[in-house]
Amino acid sequence: MRRVFFAVIMVLVCATVAAADSYDDAVSALLHGDHTRAVRLFRPLAEQGLASAQSHLGEMYRTGEGVPQDYQEALMWYRKAAEQGDAWAQYNLGLMYYFGQGIPQDYQGALKWYRQVAKRGFARAQYNLGLMYYEGKGVSQDYQEALMYYRAAAEQGFASAQGSLGLMYHEGNGVSQDYQEALKWYRKAAKQGLPQAQSNLGVMYDLGQGVPQDYIRAHMWYTVAAAALSDENGKIARQYRDVAASRLTAVEIRKAWAMARRCQKTKFKQCG
Repeated sequence: MRRVFFAVIMVLVCATVAAADSYDDAVSALLHGDHTRAVRLFRPLAEQGLASAQSHLGEMYRTGEGVPQDYQEALMWYRKAAEQGDAWAQYNLGLMYYFGQGIPQDYQGALKWYRQVAKRGFARAQYNLGLMYYEGKGVSQDYQEALMYYRAAAEQGFASAQGSLGLMYHEGNGVSQDYQEALKWYRKAAKQGLPQAQSNLGVMYDLGQGVPQDYIRAHMWYTVAAAALSDENGKIARQYRDVAASRLTAVEIRKAWAMARRCQKTKFKQCG
């Protein structure tokens, strides 16, 4: 009996090791851009019930990497993984409900999944909940709730939440207006390359909010932000930069451009 038991244990251990090797191979293929191979390796693991493989397979169907894009397949695999507690699957289900991908747009469904994963400390879900409370989507607009969720994500280093928290302090939404707190959170987000926070730092230097008025630094931050923004916000940042430039001498403008180049070259670590 001992030999049989030992043989069974050995078979189970070998099967587990093989599954782990296959999963690692699938992840490696995904990271190296070999999406077709990644799908081929993830699929049998997902069919065997491995939540992380199910989550990856759902993501590949959602984005159309390695397989034709298919929201229904994505939903199916995400749900299987989410029911096993996979945080990424729960978060991505929230995204699909929020944007109406493969299902009618459903803010309540998004809230359900975001809340489920946010309480486990998942920063992206915390940020998205903050945004929904800030904008009043699926819930009554509530700046206090938005502030709470933004802060939870910001304290984990999530740049978008840091920028949004800075904005709430900047404008005094749900909290007393506090330029120093706004500057603190904008700077944290700006150092991570968030262009909206960089542009807002430009505004604060431009208007002298919480800092001495400094058109050179305003010009620098507008330049850095505009380089990363291609939408209407980028156009506004360029307009603000040009207005700041009209208040500077030619020497000061050259200095501002040099500061912007150094800021970009050092990946936002040395920004004047």
